[in-house]
Amino acid sequence: MKHISSLLLCGTLLTGTVAMAQKPVHLFNGKDLNDWDVKITNHALNDNFGNTFRVENGVMKVSYDGYTKFDEQYGHIFHKRKFSAYLLVMEYRFTGEQVAGGPGWAWRNSGAMIHSQPANTMGKDQDFPISIEVQLLGGDGKERSTANVCTPGTNIVLKGARERSHCVNSTSKTYNGDQWVRCEVLVLGDSLIQHIVEGDTVLQYTHPQIGDGNVSNFDPAQKQDGKALTEGYIALQSESHPVEYRKVDVYDLSSYMGNEKKLGRKLKKLRKMKK
Repeated sequence: MKHISSLLLCGTLLTGTVAMAQKPVHLFNGKDLNDWDVKITNHALNDNFGNTFRVENGVMKVSYDGYTKFDEQYGHIFHKRKFSAYLLVMEYRFTGEQVAGGPGWAWRNSGAMIHSQPANTMGKDQDFPISIEVQLLGGDGKERSTANVCTPGTNIVLKGARERSHCVNSTSKTYNGDQWVRCEVLVLGDSLIQHIVEGDTVLQYTHPQIGDGNVSNFDPAQKQDGKALTEGYIALQSESHPVEYRKVDVYDLSSYMGNEKKLGRKLKKLRKMKK
C-alpha cells in the first residue's frame, strides 16, 4: 500500500472526535455476537468458556462470573470482517472486581486489537494474537493513561524510529471509576494510526509490522517478521477484569486510499464535523 505523504500526515490529521457522513458498520449490533469469533487460551475456537463474552441489556460484556480462577485464560473476540483503512469508534467502561488469579498488571486493563491475525489461525494455547493493541486502562488512583499502544509479535515506528518497547503510553488523562470513555482509532493501512480519546489525539505512529516477541505458542507460519501490517481483523480482549462496550463501530475509509488528495479532503471534513 502506498504510504501517505508527510504533507498529509502533518496537514490533515484527525484532531478531534468525529462523525462520518456515511453510515457506520456496527460491529456490535446491540443484540448478539453472531458476527464474532471467540478464541480463549487453552480452548478451541468458539468455545466461549464461562460465557466470557455476552450481550446483556444492549451492552457487550466481558465477564468472569463463570470462572473460579483466571489461570492465564486470555481471550479475544474477533469480528469476522477484515479491515484496512477505517475509523474505529468504541465506548467502553470497566466495572466490578478482577477475577481471582488475574495478574496485577491486568487490573482494569483490556484492549482492542487491530490488524490482527484471523482467529482461526491462532494456536490453541496461544495467549495473544499477532496484532497491534490499543490498550485500554482504567484509573487506579494514580496517573494512568488509556489508549496506549502494545505490540504482541509486532513493532511500530514512533517519532521516526522503529520502536521495540512492548508498550508505549499515550498522553491521555486518567479515567477513574466506572465512567464511559469514548476511544477512536484512525487506521490508514500501515501508513498512519492515531489514538483519539474524548476528542483529543493522544498517540500516533506509523509502519506497523510483524516482528519481535511478547506472544507465545503461535504458528510460525503466521509470524513473518518484517511483513508490513496493512490490514487485519479487530478483536476485543478478556484479560481478567470485567469491561463493557456499548458501541463498537467502524467507518470504512478504504475507498479513499490510493488517492491522497481525496483522502486529505475527507480527513479535513471529518475534523470539522461535530460529534
